Amino acid sequence: MLLSVYNKFHDSLDATRVVDGLAPLLLRLYLAPIFWMAGTKKLANFDSTVAWFGNADWGLGLPFPELLAFLATWTEILGAVFLVLGFALRWISIPLIATMIVAIFTVHIDNGWLAIAEPQGLFANDRTAEAANRLAAAKGILQEHGNYNWLTGRGNLVVLNNGIEFAATYTIMLLSLFFTGAGKFVSVDYWLNKKVRNDTAVFTTSTINN
Repeated sequence: MLLSVYNKFHDSLDATRVVDGLAPLLLRLYLAPIFWMAGTKKLANFDSTVAWFGNADWGLGLPFPELLAFLATWTEILGAVFLVLGFALRWISIPLIATMIVAIFTVHIDNGWLAIAEPQGLFANDRTAEAANRLAAAKGILQEHGNYNWLTGRGNLVVLNNGIEFAATYTIMLLSLFFTGAGKFVSVDYWLNKKVRNDTAVFTTSTINN
């Protein structure tokens, strides 16, 4: 009896596979503007981007900064376009993941996990606790000397911790797309693959018959 009920529920869940292309589509549309904004910002300030990549004192101190800045910029821009189109998605996911991994280990990792500083919780550390103390001091100053209600009328004041949280999340999303592909129907990859497979099947059948 229980097994029969389980099978019915499982079959009901399996029925949703007809729209299983929705998940990769939403991932693509979520990630595309993030990479577009990151890439176009680098392109608009390319000299500053190169300087930041190469300077060891206040930047990343990476070798070949011109080349790496160029690759990072156009990987993000083209990646955004390919994400929207669902074109060559598994291929473009590889350099996008590489870009995120580089960002994690050169920009964010020293700041811990959290993107926004939180004094408590699993990923809190001495850095975020200190940030919370400084934020409390800043709030006190603003409450005493500023229009605090106006300043916080569109959201609470926070300290950007700039940890690996966002970059790691984007990496996981890209890794999911690498394995699933762009999804059904609303992607160039789906229709190209369908066309190539149909043409291959026709060619194979024709060759065998002849």
